[in-house]
Amino acid sequence: MENKFVQIKDISKIYHTLDDETEALKNISFDVDRGEILSIVGPSGCGKSTILSIIAGLIKPSSGEVFINNKRIEDMNKNIGYMFQSDHLFPWRTIMENVLIGLEIQKKLDKENVDRVTKLLNTYGLKDFKNHYPSQLSGGMKQRVALIRTLAIEPQLLLLDEPFSALDYQSRLAVSNDISAILKKEKKTAIMVTHDIAEAISMSDRVLVLSKRPAIVKTIYEIELTCSDRKNTPLKRREAPEFRHYFNKIWKELDIHVEE
Repeated sequence: MENKFVQIKDISKIYHTLDDETEALKNISFDVDRGEILSIVGPSGCGKSTILSIIAGLIKPSSGEVFINNKRIEDMNKNIGYMFQSDHLFPWRTIMENVLIGLEIQKKLDKENVDRVTKLLNTYGLKDFKNHYPSQLSGGMKQRVALIRTLAIEPQLLLLDEPFSALDYQSRLAVSNDISAILKKEKKTAIMVTHDIAEAISMSDRVLVLSKRPAIVKTIYEIELTCSDRKNTPLKRREAPEFRHYFNKIWKELDIHVEE
């Protein structure tokens, strides 16, 4: 139990309108170990992002509970990093000013924290871009900045909502490699929502598959790929002999029918 850093227990969510109600999630339960990367996949509109919003405390479930480090989210000082599809960098602020904004808001902009963030920028290839503006960076670099801004507040948990969807395919592959390396090196626990099955398999320790709405947990796959520790990167993991096996099984689980 001590490793179960995140516990989702029987979460359901019903959206009400004046005329109707929509059941988005139905009795969703899963755990995430400390230091694990878990990906969530499912059909479009099934409620993947709703799960992240509930974990972050942005919306309340209709029933069920969320625990982080054995504390109900309602009872804790939420220190959760949320990384969205868009980088949401402020164009009028330099890269350094962008990554420090969370610390500014929390009134924690002291020398120790600035030095720590500077080290992150230096370590992850942004040393020469601290005084640049977002418009001067590539899409992949901006996503790296967005992640470092999220890491700056030292979150207990990272929530990644389609973080690479705005990038072209080649950039997406390269940045997923970068982000995965950063998460592992910083020993972060992360939950990622993605539509990309290959991305989920290559980046994650486990992949959770949701059904169509109302979403239930269909299967959770333990991803075990034959890679040496030295080459255990998302790009290399795609070359593992087991990769196609997982891809085909998850694709079938999604039960997506293309109409002709």
